[in-house]
Amino acid sequence: MNFSRKPLSVETISLDLKSATKAEVLEELVDLLMASGRVKDRAAVLKVVTDREKRMSTGMQNGVAIPHGKTDSVDGLVAAFGISRKGIEFGGLDNIPSQFFVMTVSPDSRTGPHIQFLAEISRPLNDASVRERLLEAKTPEEVLPLLVSGN
Repeated sequence: MNFSRKPLSVETISLDLKSATKAEVLEELVDLLMASGRVKDRAAVLKVVTDREKRMSTGMQNGVAIPHGKTDSVDGLVAAFGISRKGIEFGGLDNIPSQFFVMTVSPDSRTGPHIQFLAEISRPLNDASVRERLLEAKTPEEVLPLLVSGN
């Protein structure tokens, strides 16, 4: 397995999610994590993020959703980011379809790192100009610095 120290990498970013439903988005993001070699058990990861979503939607505001879960099918915090050009109904607090998705999965045994990561990535996503630049980005290499530094 190939694990990097950074939870989010260019391999786990999709600029054009094909999904039309919440369930499809969750699968597509888990598949990004699988393809990067960061997940040991696809079914286990999909189950924890789906179960979490059933308890309470992770749709936030401004077209942002942050599905997440905890399972020992990952060795450390992993994250995927995707953009849906058309937007997907995700139960956002402001009833706006979600276009920006950040999925995090962390080990059952650890608390803390995912909360810190979510706080850090939420800052740039709350900025309308950053969201606009994310939509204009042509490559994952352009997206990554916007998310990790907001610049």
